[in-house]
Amino acid sequence: MLINKPAGLLSLSGKDPRNLDSVHHRLVQRYPGCTLVHRLDFGTSGLMVIARNKGINALLCQQFSQRTVDKVYTALLCGHLAEDEGIVEAAIAKDPARFPRMALCARHGKPARSRYRVIDRLYQAREGERALALTRVTLTPETGRTHQLRIHCQLLGYPILGCDLYGGRELPGTECASRLMLHASELRFVHPVSHEPMHIQQASPF
Repeated sequence: MLINKPAGLLSLSGKDPRNLDSVHHRLVQRYPGCTLVHRLDFGTSGLMVIARNKGINALLCQQFSQRTVDKVYTALLCGHLAEDEGIVEAAIAKDPARFPRMALCARHGKPARSRYRVIDRLYQAREGERALALTRVTLTPETGRTHQLRIHCQLLGYPILGCDLYGGRELPGTECASRLMLHASELRFVHPVSHEPMHIQQASPF
């Protein structure tokens, strides 16, 4: 089962009763036994794969753990990227002093690698203010670390617009972003039953 998760919704319910509403909580009411194969951050929208039962979940999780699933995201970055495409390779570790933030750490971090490609460079008009320079990109994570794309974009010097953890609300004009401008727009994987190659796309809302 595939869904298009809206921004501002948890993938999985938290322990706090105020964090009960989530993708899983909503779906399990209608599809008892369904399980999440992977997650998207609270602020990220886009494609998610949901397994209808534990058997299917195991088959799909195997594809994710073996990195045979291709994921592509669309993002708006603060500023105009100079290069049209490139690779970011920097290890990521938990930052216990600033939970839930992650940190770059060559010594203790897990390897992380992301690709980016520019779609277009644009200016967002602001009433009475200088227009905001933005770059629309596709981001392809080759590994699956927590906050990988967000922290790698910050490392580039072009944080994702609306990202309150990694600099996306610090530049003039970015503090009013309505959401985290990150969207899971494309998935490629093998159907766990028919073994047919699947290529699913969901256009970005921004």
